[in-house]
Amino acid sequence: MAILDTLARSLANAAAFVRALSGWRRFLFAVVIGLLSALAFAPFGVFPFLLIGFAVLVLFIDGANERPHPIRNAAFAGWAFGFGHFLAGLYWVAYAFMVDPSAHEWQIPFVLALFPGGLALFPALASAVSAALWHKGFGRVFLFAIAYGCAEWLRGHILTGFPWNLPAYGWAASLAVLQSASVIGSYGLSLLTILFGASLALLGEREKNAWITPAAMSLLFAAIWAGGALRLALEPTVFVPGVQLRLVQPDVPQDEKYQPRYLLRNWNRLLELSRADHGTKPNVIIWPEAAPPFLLSRSPEALGEIAALTADKAVLMTGAVRVTFDEAARRHFYNSFYIFGHEGRIIGTYDKSHLVPFGEYLPLAGLLKRLGISKLVDSPGSFTPGGGPHTYVLPGLPSVGPLICYEVIFPGAVTGRTRPGWLANVTDDSWFGPPGSTGPQQHLLTAQVRAIEEGLPIARAANTGISAVIDPFGRLVARLGSGKLGTVDAGLPAALPSTLYVHFMDMGFLVLLFACAGIVYIGIRLTYQRM
Repeated sequence: MAILDTLARSLANAAAFVRALSGWRRFLFAVVIGLLSALAFAPFGVFPFLLIGFAVLVLFIDGANERPHPIRNAAFAGWAFGFGHFLAGLYWVAYAFMVDPSAHEWQIPFVLALFPGGLALFPALASAVSAALWHKGFGRVFLFAIAYGCAEWLRGHILTGFPWNLPAYGWAASLAVLQSASVIGSYGLSLLTILFGASLALLGEREKNAWITPAAMSLLFAAIWAGGALRLALEPTVFVPGVQLRLVQPDVPQDEKYQPRYLLRNWNRLLELSRADHGTKPNVIIWPEAAPPFLLSRSPEALGEIAALTADKAVLMTGAVRVTFDEAARRHFYNSFYIFGHEGRIIGTYDKSHLVPFGEYLPLAGLLKRLGISKLVDSPGSFTPGGGPHTYVLPGLPSVGPLICYEVIFPGAVTGRTRPGWLANVTDDSWFGPPGSTGPQQHLLTAQVRAIEEGLPIARAANTGISAVIDPFGRLVARLGSGKLGTVDAGLPAALPSTLYVHFMDMGFLVLLFACAGIVYIGIRLTYQRM
C-alpha cells in the first residue's frame, strides 16, 4: 500500500507540474512530448510514448481551463504538440527536396516549418474544441477523444487528405492489436488509442475512483491483443495454387533514374532481374512505380522485350509514366500502371487518381510558379488524375486492384466497386530518403494495415525497397529491405471473405464516437450531482 500511495503522489505531482506550465515552458514541453510521441510509429514501435503524449495534452487543456483565454491557450498547446509530433514523424519529406538540390533545396527550411505546422492545426483544433466544452470529471477524456478522433478523420480527408501516421499505427509493435482494424478500421482503432492515452491523465488525480477508466481501457486493449493473437495463431497463410510472384527491386537512386547515361543500365536491370533463375519460374512479375526510364509507347524495342518476357503466359505489371494528346494537341501526363499479358498484350491501364500535392501536381500553380516553387516530379505541367480504384480481370489468376505509391494510405478507398482478389502496390520510396529512413518503413506498415482492413493480400514492389508480399492478416510473407538490389519471389496469399470493415466501412468509428458522446453526457450528469 505504501508503494501504491507513493506512486499516486508522484503521478499527482507530475500532473500538477504539467498543468502549471505556461508560456514558453509549456510550448517547449509540448513540442518535446510531441517529438517523443512519434517514436510509437515504425520502425521504433514504442507505443507508450504516444499514449503518454495524449495524456499530457489532456493535462495541458486542464491547465488552460484554469487560466484566462482557455481556448486560445489549449489551441496553442495542441499546435505545439502537433508540430513536434509531425516534425519527428515526417522529417523524411525533406529528402525529396534533395533529389534536385539546385531547384528545390532552398525550400527545405520552409517545408520543415510549414508542413508539420500545417498538420499541427488539426491537434490545435481538437484541443480548442475540447477546451470550449471542458468540464471536470472523467468524461472530459472521452470528450477529448471525440475531438481528436474527428480531427484525425478530417486530416485524412480535407484537401485530398493525408492520413499518414494515424494514431492506430502507433501499435506498430503489435500486429495482434492491429487485427482490430478488420472490424473498426484505422479511424476506429485511432479513436480507442486516443482514449486509452487520454485516460492515463486521470491517474494524476487523487480522486478515489480515478483509476477506473484507465483500468477499463487497459483491459479493453488486453482483450483486443488477445483476440488478435488468437486470430493470427489460428489462421495460417494460405496460398493461391499455381501463382508465383516476382517483385523486382532495381534499387535505382532517384537522381540517376532519368539521366541519359543511366537509361540503358536501368532498363537492362529490370529485364535481368525479371529473367533471373532462382529455381522457380514466376507467372506474375511486378516492377515498381515509374520503373521504365522512358515512355513505353515511344519505344517499340522495349515493348518487344516485354513481349518476350511474357511469352510463356506470364503477366507483367509495372508503373510507368504515359502521355496522351487531346484535340488541341496538348499533352496530358499520367502516373500509370500497365498490365501486360501474353506476348505483351495490354490487359489494362490504370491511372493514379490520388496525386501527391507539390510532387505530382502544383496547387495554385500560377501563384507558386511566380514565387519560384515547382513540383518535384520533372514533367511538363501537372499529372492528370485517373478515375479512381479499379479491378482488372487477369487470365487464369485472381483479379487485381492496382495502387500507385501513397494511394495505399487511404482507409476505405483502395478498391473499386468490384472487390479484387489481391492488391498490387507499386511505389518509389527513394523519394523518402536513404536506407534507414523511417518513411519507407512507415509506408510498409500502412500497407499491412490496409491488408488487414480489406482482408486482401498485397504485393508491394518498391524501387529501392521495402518490397514485400503481405498476407490478409498483415503478416510479411517475404520481403527485401531498403537499399538492396534483387527480387522477392513468393506465392500469392489467398484473400479472406470480406471483413466487417469492408461491409460497414467507418460505421464502427461512428458508433464509437456516439458511445463516447453518451459517456460524456453521463460524466457531466454525475459531476453535477456531486456538486
